Amino acid sequence: MFSKRLSYRRLLAATLAAALAVGLMIGLSIGPASAQVIPGAAAATPLVIGHRGAPGYRPEHTLASYELAIRMGADFIEPDLVSTKDGVLVARHENEISTTTNVADHPEFADRLATKTVDGLSLTGWFTEDFTLAELKTLRAKERLPDVRPNNTIYDGRFPIPTFQEVIDLAARYRVGIYPETKHPTYFDSIGLSLEEPLVATLRANGLDGADAKVFVQSFETTNLRQLNRVIDVPLVQLIGGTGAPYDLVAAGSDLTYDDLVTQAGLRQIARYADGIGPDKNRIVPRDAAGFLLEPTALVDNAHVAGLLVHPYTFRAENMFLPMDFRIGTDPNRYGDIAAEYELFFGLGVDGLFADQPDIAVYARRLATDEAA
Repeated sequence: MFSKRLSYRRLLAATLAAALAVGLMIGLSIGPASAQVIPGAAAATPLVIGHRGAPGYRPEHTLASYELAIRMGADFIEPDLVSTKDGVLVARHENEISTTTNVADHPEFADRLATKTVDGLSLTGWFTEDFTLAELKTLRAKERLPDVRPNNTIYDGRFPIPTFQEVIDLAARYRVGIYPETKHPTYFDSIGLSLEEPLVATLRANGLDGADAKVFVQSFETTNLRQLNRVIDVPLVQLIGGTGAPYDLVAAGSDLTYDDLVTQAGLRQIARYADGIGPDKNRIVPRDAAGFLLEPTALVDNAHVAGLLVHPYTFRAENMFLPMDFRIGTDPNRYGDIAAEYELFFGLGVDGLFADQPDIAVYARRLATDEAA
């Protein structure tokens, strides 16, 4: 178990020194017009990825959230992609949109309320695949966590749902990268709205399908990443949940789990079709039953040996999301010492991370870089 005052600081100093000495920080070299993945090579700075934009300050997956993340210094912005009824990719964390839009306030869509099974879970609500893009554009986003982030609710009803193309256009204006995730690809395949073909077509139409593009594509499933690896050259990232298994494998009757994917053998298999992993951060530094940090695992080093980048998720500043070591006070919604958590992970040699408050991540990265130097 870590003591924030003693063990953590010793670990941070040691891991920063080790990372600097052996060049474990693998990542992207970001220039004004391109970014290139160089597996196995040292990089000066790990990436800050605006997770759904900057949802600590604006409702997630809105152009306002993405733009704020960029202005805060994020290197990449992350749109989760789902499909409309007419096959247009839009940015929503889930295809069920009752918690992130005002759809329930639209009586003209009352008859679209439905119960569906998505990745084995029964959900009741409104689903993007039952709306055309024109219909979705009449809705407005709202804060998904109003009790945790009440300040964000002042923006409820102000921002439309962006298309993938609109996110690309925004990123192009600011010359930053995009990090799309295909959500529930097996489910969307099952209803005839495959995500991968329009994703590839959109990237190609924007000249973003080459290895030098500022693009990562990520997924919690494996089959679609293997398919994408055959048709597109952008780096691919296998997301790895803290528990469970990729749904495509579950649906196929496989007993392979995320635990199997993070073994050395599993990482070697991932390296055959992907360029990196996006693990739950607790797979890198686990917590005990009380929520305190345990010793780090070897996942970062093992992934690097396999030639894979490591971009853990999700870093959030509120106490409820932090290990006990970094909480401040007892209010679960108060900010804790997220900078210390960032420093810890940067010191362990991650190549980037997903942040809900990108400004604090950028600040902590500077501190970690200065300390390592």
